[in-house]
Amino acid sequence: MISIKFRSIPIFLVCSLFFGLTEVIAQQEFSRQDTLRGSITEERAWWDLNYYHLEVKVNIEDSSIAGSNLIRYTVLEPGQTMQVDLQEPLEITDFQQDGESLDFVREGSAFFVTLEKKQVTGDVNDVVVEYAGKPVVAENPPWDGGFTWTADSNGKPFVATSNQGIGSSVWWPNKDHPYDETDSMRISITTPGDLMDVSNGRLEGVDEHSDGTKTWNWFVSNPINNYGVNINIGDYVHFGEIYDGEKGELTLDYYVLRDNEEKARKQFKQVKPMLDAFEHWFGPYPFYEDGYKLVEAPYLGMEHQSSVTYGNGYENGYLGRDLSGSGWGLKFDFIIIHETGHEWFANNITYADVADMWVHEGFTNYSESLYLDYHFGTQAANEYVQGLRLGINNDRPLMGTHGVYHRGSGDIYNKGGNLLHTLRQVADDDSLWRETLRGLNREFYHQTVHSKQIENFISESFGHDLSKVFDQYLRDTRIPTLEYAFRNGSLSYRWGNAVSGFNLPVDVTVNGKDIRLNPTTGWQRMEVEEKETNQLVVDPNYYVGSFDLLGE
Repeated sequence: MISIKFRSIPIFLVCSLFFGLTEVIAQQEFSRQDTLRGSITEERAWWDLNYYHLEVKVNIEDSSIAGSNLIRYTVLEPGQTMQVDLQEPLEITDFQQDGESLDFVREGSAFFVTLEKKQVTGDVNDVVVEYAGKPVVAENPPWDGGFTWTADSNGKPFVATSNQGIGSSVWWPNKDHPYDETDSMRISITTPGDLMDVSNGRLEGVDEHSDGTKTWNWFVSNPINNYGVNINIGDYVHFGEIYDGEKGELTLDYYVLRDNEEKARKQFKQVKPMLDAFEHWFGPYPFYEDGYKLVEAPYLGMEHQSSVTYGNGYENGYLGRDLSGSGWGLKFDFIIIHETGHEWFANNITYADVADMWVHEGFTNYSESLYLDYHFGTQAANEYVQGLRLGINNDRPLMGTHGVYHRGSGDIYNKGGNLLHTLRQVADDDSLWRETLRGLNREFYHQTVHSKQIENFISESFGHDLSKVFDQYLRDTRIPTLEYAFRNGSLSYRWGNAVSGFNLPVDVTVNGKDIRLNPTTGWQRMEVEEKETNQLVVDPNYYVGSFDLLGE
């Protein structure tokens, strides 16, 4: 709760302060490349992804890569031009279908290949894309992604990819739009013989070559979003264990740098208790077939599917800090908990457009609170999520612009989590709240979704139309404010600073009595027992403000 009593400030100034939070956002201009990147173009729409086989040789000496990607697809409707994406400075050197080279043209990061074979609805076809070059070097991974080329404490090469923001086409050619996930994937990475690659899925085998290199063959049997595909090359040691979960035995495999094994064995003891909490709240881990891996990386971490990367220094908190300021953030390793939470919200349920990224980050931000709730109690969870409010800027809406690869505000984390915490209070029934979260993971299992689908599901689960609540928190920047006044034995109240029709139920204490109000943006009145000093306190678990109009 943001409880504000402006007793010494004129009301006209109070209103200007509150309503000034509404941001007038200038119309952003988008380029042709934004549209090619972020929209379902004609050259993407006619074919559906089935399978990738990505083969990449990583040349550490000169920081270059070379390889190919087999793309298997089903023809949804006739089309002869296919869009495949690959970012500069990498170059596609050949497109082939049925062994024949094809003509193609490049427009920025989009390659348009002309298929000679007639594409018949229902047919399953392959194209093979060959490519090479020096990929973009990540300047600030994982936020500003690409390849990271570094060395461990023993001087051994330590190489990794991370690319959610910049896009997976920064290092491999693919259909670089989140709406269409491949159903399965094989990843074959060739490394120097004294190093190992860890990628997604399960290791099928290792091929040794006469030149001293090795190819590590991984297979992903579940649908996977393209930004979740990764390479991790290093002098790794491996250890593992079995988790007895809701769907049976889940393999837990850990890959860490040689000198960090002892620290990792201690820190990674958090994995099983975390899975207990997340399976309780969200349902079974979504990728039992591919296992769960935690892999050390030369950056903070990322939610690569079944290959979660870790670089938090083997300490609790976020690089040793509690982002909430409540003390509870030091009870767990932020990267282990947060990035694994994404296995449910990002990898199982994936946005179909990055404009809806709050679905990934809001729910996963709230997974940290639910972890605390499960192991330390509801009060710990409440204090943690309330503490995160200090990180909310309310600078622009959580929703981005669809069709042009445009995200919303960075508030998708903390404000998204606080929206969900507020909805938990509205449910007023943790069994209902838990069933809603588990129901989301059942209903949208291994699917790409838009925010509206998530919003509608929660409304239906609650039996309450929450559309205006979502509009307020996702598409507006204002903090809704419960305006109220005591006068002549009655309490008048309404929602101010809110979108038209905002109708969030809210729990309050009025003169020591707990009640639930159902305010709208119109004034309502109720009789109250007259006190010498009247008081209304909003439950602090709601992310709202309150304002006593008479300043009592």
